[in-house]
Amino acid sequence: MEARVTGPAPVCLADYERLAEQRLSANAWAYFSGGAADEITLRWNRQGFDKLALLPRVLAGGGGGNTRLTLFGRNYAHPIFVAPIAYQKLADDDGEKATAAAAAAQEACMVLSTQASVALEEAALSGATCRWFQLYMQPVRDATLKLVRRAETAGYEVLVVTVDAPINGVRNREHRVGFHLPPGVTAVNLRDLPALAAKPLGKGASIIFDRFVAAAPTWDDLIWLQGQTTLPIVVKGILTAADGRRAVEAGAAGIIVSNHGGRTLDTLPATIDVLPAVAEAVSGRVPLLLDGGIRRGTDVLKALALGASAVLIGRPVIYGLAVSGAYGVAHVLRLLRDEFECAMALSGCRTLQDIGPDLVPLRRSST
Repeated sequence: MEARVTGPAPVCLADYERLAEQRLSANAWAYFSGGAADEITLRWNRQGFDKLALLPRVLAGGGGGNTRLTLFGRNYAHPIFVAPIAYQKLADDDGEKATAAAAAAQEACMVLSTQASVALEEAALSGATCRWFQLYMQPVRDATLKLVRRAETAGYEVLVVTVDAPINGVRNREHRVGFHLPPGVTAVNLRDLPALAAKPLGKGASIIFDRFVAAAPTWDDLIWLQGQTTLPIVVKGILTAADGRRAVEAGAAGIIVSNHGGRTLDTLPATIDVLPAVAEAVSGRVPLLLDGGIRRGTDVLKALALGASAVLIGRPVIYGLAVSGAYGVAHVLRLLRDEFECAMALSGCRTLQDIGPDLVPLRRSST
C-alpha cells in the first residue's frame, strides 16, 4: 500500500478529515460528511464524548495486557470495527476492496454495506476480516432472501440489519450541491433483485406514508428473517431501552446503538448519551456495539466503560480512503487502536474486562 500524502503526515483522525475535504469533490464531501437537516445530531455525537471525563486508576501495572474480545464465536484483536458505508468508490477507485484489505491488515472487523459500490463477493475476497454484512430489508421478501443467500455463500458470518432508515433523512447539505452518483458508482448488490411494483398513488395520497412507509419492514419481518438464516442477526439503529428489550425478545443476537451517524432524523440524541439506558435494559443478554462520533482512543474507552463491547467508525475510514487509499484506512485504524491502548494503560486497564463505568464519573466537564 503506497501513501499519497505530501507534506506533514497525519497524526490523528482530525488530520485525515481536513485533508479529505481537500481531496474529495464537493459532491462526495457533502455525501460523506453531511448529516440531516441542521446537523445537530451530527454535532451532538461528537460533543457527547467531549463532555465525558475519565477518572483513571493508578498503580495498576502488570503483565498480560491486551485488547482481545470474542463476539459470536469469533476472536478479534481489538474492539474497533469498520462501520457499513455506502458508495466508497466516491472516495477511491478501489472503494470497498481497498477498505477490506486495510481492515484485514489491521485485524479490524469490517461490516459491508448493502449499498456498497463493489459486489459483496469481491469485498469478502479482498479482506479476511470483511465478514459482517449490513442488510437493508427489501420491500419484497424474495429480494431480501437473495441478498442473505449471497452473503451466506460468500462466507459472511453476521447479518447487521439496519432498522432506523425506512426513508432517507432530509440532507440539506446534499441538496445544496445537487448530490448525484457519478458514472461507475452504483449499489451493485441491489441489481436484478425482485422489486415491488409501484402502484399509482391516489389523489391526496402521501408518497412517504402510502408508498415508502407502507413497504417498510416491521418487527414481524425481523422475526421472519430469524427463521430464514442461521447467521446471528445484529440490529443496528436502536436508541431506546424499550426498543433494546424488544430487539432481544425478537431474537436479535446483538444490538448496535446508532443514530445513523446523524444522517436520518435530526435532533436525535448522541449515541453515547443513550448507551447506558440501553445497556441497563438489555442487561448483558446480548452484546452491544456503538457508532457515532468516535474520533479518539478515549472515545472508544468511554463507550466500552458505558456498556459497549465494541465500536464502529465510519467517516474517519472514508477520510483515510480519500487521502491515501487502503494505506490511509489502515493508518486511521492503527492510529485509533494505538490511542485506545494508551488510554487503557493510562486509565489502569490491562484488558477489556478491566473497563467499567467507574472510569466515567457522573459529573461531566463544564465545556
